[in-house]
Amino acid sequence: MEKISERLVSWASLLDEKTVDQAKLSSTMPFIYPHLALMPDAHLGLGATVGSVIPTLQAIIPAAVGVDIGCGMIAVKTGFAASDLPADRREVREQIERAIPLSAGKYNRKIVATAVPRIAELEELAEAKGFDPATYAGNWREQLGTLGSGNHFIEVSLDETDAVWLFLHSGSRGVGNKIAQHHIKVAQRLAKKWWIDLPHPDLAYLVEGTPEFTRYIDELRWAQHFALLNREEMMDRVIRQVSEWVGTSVVELERINCHHNFTESEMHYGKRVWVSRKGAIQADAGRPGLIPGSMGTASYVVEGLGNPVSLNSSPHGAGRTFSRSAARREFTHEQLREAMVGIEFRDTDAFIDEIPQAYKPIDQVMADASSLVTIKHTLHQIVNVKGD
Repeated sequence: MEKISERLVSWASLLDEKTVDQAKLSSTMPFIYPHLALMPDAHLGLGATVGSVIPTLQAIIPAAVGVDIGCGMIAVKTGFAASDLPADRREVREQIERAIPLSAGKYNRKIVATAVPRIAELEELAEAKGFDPATYAGNWREQLGTLGSGNHFIEVSLDETDAVWLFLHSGSRGVGNKIAQHHIKVAQRLAKKWWIDLPHPDLAYLVEGTPEFTRYIDELRWAQHFALLNREEMMDRVIRQVSEWVGTSVVELERINCHHNFTESEMHYGKRVWVSRKGAIQADAGRPGLIPGSMGTASYVVEGLGNPVSLNSSPHGAGRTFSRSAARREFTHEQLREAMVGIEFRDTDAFIDEIPQAYKPIDQVMADASSLVTIKHTLHQIVNVKGD
């Protein structure tokens, strides 16, 4: 761990100057307490640094939570071993692609039976919070059980004992994005109204006790729960497809579901603070967590160590070293194919910007995180599903 300033600490051995400058700027906000913590996967982000843990007293910066509210991971350890799986992995990839809408703007054409109780739960929660999610996205119900694009994925993986795991990464989809964008604009409008001099417009904040803050928290928590249920719904569909592929029911031995773009009220350094983890997972002592690599590298099932200086946090993944546009200029389709040898995936140049070389080496990220988590399982994917 490196102390960059009185209010900024870092676990990242690979950190560029622009990322440091962005984090330093965020750490100057007067309500940061006790310090901002950069995780090993930290990299430049919109609004605030991705891979940062931002504890705040009586205020929240909506852009520091991010626009994919509640984005995170879910993993299921099955009772299958590698030897139980059919040789044709393309079959299960295509089955999953048919069962789950992929890519931005793709939604369910009908609401399936497993989604009905989850939608009812979200409707009740929204009613209790006093808002209608349809004011943000009229088709939010059809969004439940959809993956999205970018670095979101579904994978079939094997651990160090050849046990089969199902692994999935997604968030709150379009409805969560619109909720986030709305409250970022509210915070920026209030800053202008009250002549608040901000170091950057994306650091506009909402003050605890105000109606705007209360509404944001209510809708934020709804979006976080939507994201969690979205992952549960997709995982149930993945399990059905894997069951059909193998020819027998999936036995679940373990299920882990965790956010890495979210805010919670927690006690740290003797005070109650709002902890915004933008690209970081909660890593209290003994808490299970998930840290994925890129689409062609290892992922990890971990257990938190409860490191107090990190605000009980750890990285959420590998972290980009190339922007998407830079990756498309730097790498080729052939290099993507080489990186994905031995992994069943949809072979298209649409995924060049997701090539493993566009990310930090996940092994280095995990070495940097050794004081934050312990590794319980190392997973290597054999099937990868992504949206364009």
